[in-house]
Amino acid sequence: MKIRPIAAFAALAILAAGGYGLWSLGMSQGMKMAAGTPPEAGGVQKPGDADPATGRKVLYWHDPMVPGQKFDKPGKSPFMDMQLAPVYEEAGAGGEGGVSISPRVQENLGIRTAEVMRGNVAPSVHAVGTVAWNDREVAVVQARANGFLEKLHVRAPLDRVRRGEPLADLYVPDWVAAQEEFLSVTRMRGEGLEGLREAAGQRMRLAGMSDEQIHLVESTGKPHARLALVSPIDGVVSELNAREGMTVMAGAPLFRINGLATVWVNAEVPEAVASHVRPGNRVRARATALPGKSFGGRVGAILPEVNPTTRTLKVRIELANPGFELVPGMFATLDFEPGAAREALLVPSEAVIRTGERAVVIVASAGPDGGQQLRPVDVKPGAESNGMTEIREGLAAGQKIVTSGQFLVDSEASLKATESRMSP
Repeated sequence: MKIRPIAAFAALAILAAGGYGLWSLGMSQGMKMAAGTPPEAGGVQKPGDADPATGRKVLYWHDPMVPGQKFDKPGKSPFMDMQLAPVYEEAGAGGEGGVSISPRVQENLGIRTAEVMRGNVAPSVHAVGTVAWNDREVAVVQARANGFLEKLHVRAPLDRVRRGEPLADLYVPDWVAAQEEFLSVTRMRGEGLEGLREAAGQRMRLAGMSDEQIHLVESTGKPHARLALVSPIDGVVSELNAREGMTVMAGAPLFRINGLATVWVNAEVPEAVASHVRPGNRVRARATALPGKSFGGRVGAILPEVNPTTRTLKVRIELANPGFELVPGMFATLDFEPGAAREALLVPSEAVIRTGERAVVIVASAGPDGGQQLRPVDVKPGAESNGMTEIREGLAAGQKIVTSGQFLVDSEASLKATESRMSP
């Protein structure tokens, strides 16, 4: 039997029309899903109807994992292998601008809450710094007369010296004539010689001799042309400008000695907490080079200058240094004594979201179906201590706040979008 060409052409046309119809149906179904209308499932509920299970008015349906997409019919989610969840009228209204999440979603997102409580806050400040010389404990040893440096007892910078220890021996020829004149006057006998003795002693002082050296000349009855320069304090020779055999001019600085009984620590304190640091505050310092040891001191001064790069204020701490263990250049960590404790509202520091312009806390309250109603609240934070932050405005004791998962509340958890959508 032969198939007529006209019949074959008609059959092909019918098959093509059927395929096009199936393709059009699939495209229409896909477009419905993309437009937010899922495949129908179950009844013919529509927005505004009462939910048979709860009796509450339904606004729309959504996937809790993609809450930004709204559907006008119940059914299966096109995004997840789960049924769409209804959003009721009281939940959609936001409850004073809030967002409601179910207990299951709350568990999946790892949202944890804590309670706002009252407690004592004592701001504690920690900083780091470096040890430096105490510039208030500096002594300069110089020649008081022209002479020659015969012997040097301290030969290298940073040598430690003690008070009264000889540093160098000078030969001063000009002293010989003044001392001989003084000794000649003291050997003379007769009346009216007191003025001559005082004048001879004054000449030795003008030549650069100290009272101790004049007393030595008087007690021994011999001239002493050599002068021993001694250290006036305990410390370290930070500058050495003398060498044996050199000619010394009067007033020339030969030694610079820095004391080590106390040292400075120059610390950088963030300007945000600088208000809690005051001159006189006690400080406990620990040096990396001296494990297990701590040193006590006080804030000596707060320098009136802010580092524009790090936004820190320089604080000078004066530390006692028994045993001269702290030396300039050491790295130190500092714990400032906290100020007086005061009662305040406290929340975990991780609950405060700082955006740069403001601080926000997510407040949680009881929602429908045992879930949580979440809304952002602007707060005014205060001092921070031991992982807790003081809240000066915006919250009340007993409120529950979100401490984990704030940014995963929903796909609109960005702070600005949340504010605009949650606002009444």
